[in-house]
Amino acid sequence: MPATLELTLHANDLDFSATSQGEGPTVLCLHGFPDHRGSYRCQLPALAEAGFQALAPTLRGYEPSSQPKDGDYHIVRMAEDAVAQVDALGPEPVHLVGHDWGAVIGYAAVVLAPDRFLSLTTLAIPHPGRLGEGLRKVPSQLCNSWYMAFFQLRGLADRVVERKDWAFIERLWRDWSPGWELPQEELRAVKETLAQPGVKRAALGYYRAMADRRSAAARETAKLLDSEIPVPTLALTGALDGCMDTRLHDLTMKKADFPAGFEVVRIEGAGHFLHQEKPEEVNPILIDWLRRHTAPEGGAR
Repeated sequence: MPATLELTLHANDLDFSATSQGEGPTVLCLHGFPDHRGSYRCQLPALAEAGFQALAPTLRGYEPSSQPKDGDYHIVRMAEDAVAQVDALGPEPVHLVGHDWGAVIGYAAVVLAPDRFLSLTTLAIPHPGRLGEGLRKVPSQLCNSWYMAFFQLRGLADRVVERKDWAFIERLWRDWSPGWELPQEELRAVKETLAQPGVKRAALGYYRAMADRRSAAARETAKLLDSEIPVPTLALTGALDGCMDTRLHDLTMKKADFPAGFEVVRIEGAGHFLHQEKPEEVNPILIDWLRRHTAPEGGAR
């Protein structure tokens, strides 16, 4: 098995812990909520064996060293983080893989700096700028997204989330990936991540920033997420996703929004955390996609 390296990426005056395996064209893997960079423990070794450098950093706020003093968790800022991390790695463009919030960040990052990315792979999240259209046809998604409204209740939500050893977080994992259980040691790692100083506030801050409509950062975010996606995009969705209804991928992923091309692949029997639930299916699809969008010398095709 390729060696695992733990390193720190300095970007936007913040320090991001990261795990890396392999050598070759870089694949930047961004986790979501409620999760941590260990989310890609099943992908990093497979990508390394396939000839890639797989790199999974911790998102802004998910450790004390990456919490900005101004508490800004608008998507545009995390997109800037991703671009700055790519720049810190060197001049070559990279592939970006994102799950949940990591996928939303990915959509924004490739718009912000398309020349820095070879491709985008999203896990569980369709084009975020088109979700409004999908909600009109799948109104039940509003029920799936109840937690987003709950997280706006400052104080109450902060207390409830961590009660009884983070039972709320366990419920989200069960509801979002029905019929599958996260291994206990990984669930403990997620809880330990959220229990670090300032991390719970930061994680909820993503949702609270999403509710902002007035600030300059909110307007920048809206503009990025309402854009065409300028790089080849692979969208993977779990057929049993209890967080983001898989039908929204069919309703919101349109050719006009993806001038560089896109593919949607549905993983049967998988929920929201599809890359952890069914790595034996996700990994070959991902590796084939990355190879098709990497030139032999590592540049763009």
